[in-house]
Amino acid sequence: MDIYEPSQNPKGALIDIHGGGWFRGDKSKENDLASVLAENGFLVFVPNYRIAPEFLYPAPVEDMETVLSWVKYSDYKFDKNNIGFIGSSAGGNLAIEMGLKTGLPIASWSGMIDIGNWIQNHQDVVPSKGEAQDGGIQSGPNDALYKWAILNYTGEDQDLIKKASLLERVTKKAGPMFLANSLNEFCPVDPVFQLAQNLADLKIASVTQIIPGTKHAKGYLNNAIDYTLFFFEDCFKKNK
Repeated sequence: MDIYEPSQNPKGALIDIHGGGWFRGDKSKENDLASVLAENGFLVFVPNYRIAPEFLYPAPVEDMETVLSWVKYSDYKFDKNNIGFIGSSAGGNLAIEMGLKTGLPIASWSGMIDIGNWIQNHQDVVPSKGEAQDGGIQSGPNDALYKWAILNYTGEDQDLIKKASLLERVTKKAGPMFLANSLNEFCPVDPVFQLAQNLADLKIASVTQIIPGTKHAKGYLNNAIDYTLFFFEDCFKKNK
């Protein structure tokens, strides 16, 4: 785990989860975002986690639970009531997982939200890893890779696909969420609205930001960062 410390007393701690379709990626990829978060007063923890196909769902979720426990009981000085998660793509998925489990605030940029329903509704799509583009340079939808990543993450196990699906697991335990997505990108935009509606039905606040174009995840960092910072600052103020 890499740790980025602010120059001032921390506003709170953010656990920054890297993307990579649950099959690749590394904490070093988060240097850009983590640096910006630290410059804006947050203590940032950037962990690695186990990836597929060697480790299937829910291994990365369990790793995030371990990270959260470590952060809570660490010697770092900050208000332990002010902890949140942020992630992009598969990292956004894991951030939502933690928001559902813990009630902590999370930010998901292009989170891979729809799993079970998407697989059910795209049976004709032939899964393919292909020449998987990296992060923000993706230029639009890639249903073949999206399906491949889900099946790789779950070992094509229908029970795991069901358990990994997020939309069906929203309960009153969930925390507030910031959900960003581009209009025509790798991750479909409709699940963002579905998740926000499911949260609203349970009187849980969320913020959505829909960005024009095809950029994925940190590809729109400059568009989403100000709103994301305000979201966490607002959530943490309410905890004081």
